[in-house]
Amino acid sequence: MNYRHAFHAGNHADVFKHLTLTRLIALMSRKEQPFAYLDTHAGIGLYDLQGDQASRTGEYLEGIARLWDQPDLPLLTADYMQVLHEMNPDGQLRYYPGSPELARRLTRPQDRVLLNEKHPEDGVLLKDNMAGDRRVKVHLGEGWHVPRALLPVPEKRAVMLIDPPFEQLDEMQRCAASLKEAIGRMRQTVAAIWYPVKDQRALRRFYQDLAGTGAPKLLRVELLVHPLDTPNSLNGSGLAIANPPWGLEEELRELLPWLSEKLGQTQGGWRMDWLIAES
Repeated sequence: MNYRHAFHAGNHADVFKHLTLTRLIALMSRKEQPFAYLDTHAGIGLYDLQGDQASRTGEYLEGIARLWDQPDLPLLTADYMQVLHEMNPDGQLRYYPGSPELARRLTRPQDRVLLNEKHPEDGVLLKDNMAGDRRVKVHLGEGWHVPRALLPVPEKRAVMLIDPPFEQLDEMQRCAASLKEAIGRMRQTVAAIWYPVKDQRALRRFYQDLAGTGAPKLLRVELLVHPLDTPNSLNGSGLAIANPPWGLEEELRELLPWLSEKLGQTQGGWRMDWLIAES
């Protein structure tokens, strides 16, 4: 209950996660049929990079600040950067969107946005930040209960982000269990799990757990800012994406080399492969 994402808002992991999320939403929107967006650990939705928490760590300086004034950005970043510029119309980078705000702004009138936040204070802030949009519903409860509580959705299509704080030792196992439950309840769910790239032993077990979830297909994507063996450091982050929409793999193959160059610190890198290949 002590984790507050505001300390890390806009860092390299956020840029990677949120840029990928905007592409998921864009690809899902190619079909007219509505979809529901579900966020298990939503946070507050909006962040002030000049506020006390974000400015104390300055992590955004090695993340979104590196892209803010870049000329000739890849076309695939357009949706992401458009939201940022709409939130910062004076051209000065101050406000940063969490995944709920990106989803709220980029989904369509026929789509729904279902958000969950456990932290009581953050839940109130999330409700305030999402007020006024009838498509958005905020739940205050345990994020691990979201697949059971909200799936299947009547829209027949769903995108679910599983993004816990990873403060507890069992959270990687719980991520895999949540994915398994989501697939069991609604097999076509597009589910993305964000995870830190730190402890290689824990990650090997996590990959094995993910491979056993029974997802029809599961793409593993990782962006590194330090070498894998750098001790006591967030060396990068990953997304395990079940049922990625057609075209996402090709888009990420185009984006990841550019992102690793722009966001790499001691050494940038990336990898992408299938933990579960489509049968």
